[in-house]
Amino acid sequence: MKTITKITIAFGAATLLLVSSINAANTATPSISEESLGLRKTDIRQESDTLSSKTNYGTKAPGESTKIQRAFQDAPPMIPHDTEGMLPITINDNQCVSCHMPEVAKDMGATPIPQSHFTDFRPKPSYDGKEFKLPADTMKNDISIKKLDTLSGARFNCSQCHAPQSDGQLVKNNFTPDYTSKDGAEKSSWNGAKLTDGLQTIKGDGAKVSEKDLENLNSPAGILDGGHH
Repeated sequence: MKTITKITIAFGAATLLLVSSINAANTATPSISEESLGLRKTDIRQESDTLSSKTNYGTKAPGESTKIQRAFQDAPPMIPHDTEGMLPITINDNQCVSCHMPEVAKDMGATPIPQSHFTDFRPKPSYDGKEFKLPADTMKNDISIKKLDTLSGARFNCSQCHAPQSDGQLVKNNFTPDYTSKDGAEKSSWNGAKLTDGLQTIKGDGAKVSEKDLENLNSPAGILDGGHH
């Protein structure tokens, strides 16, 4: 009788162990192959069969291509046309301005260069041959804004922000832009008062840093916003 009881207990324990093993196998995290990791989808130890995604830039001439909507409000628009022979851009050789200057852009069917590119926001340093000195403390946003009749020297390198767009997607893009202006997908809103919205300078009414503040820049009791600090 004792022998039968021992056999029964052993059989029951083995059954429980088997059931537990089956349940564990069913709930185990599925294995992930190395080929499925990342964007390449090939063996990470083998390079001979790994090819990068083909880049297919637009080949249509300027004026014949379709404009690409901006990625978000005031995003630098992508270049939809062929750039063969246009790069690299230098301050003395910029073919972009022949079509994109505001006075000709509409007739050329091109996106006009916005007002922000004809504005100088940079403080002017002095140089005595040994040391550059800024006219004011840039940490306090005390810069002067100057409107220009020509393209700002800081804006001549168009391809620094604007780039050609390759066809196809390496990964799915679920981003949906929420434009703050009605025509934000096609036009820049960086014009007029918006250029200086929230920006306080040493020029004009309401400036955060005044000329008097600058005179007391290194004073322990300098004046800022009409008070002492």
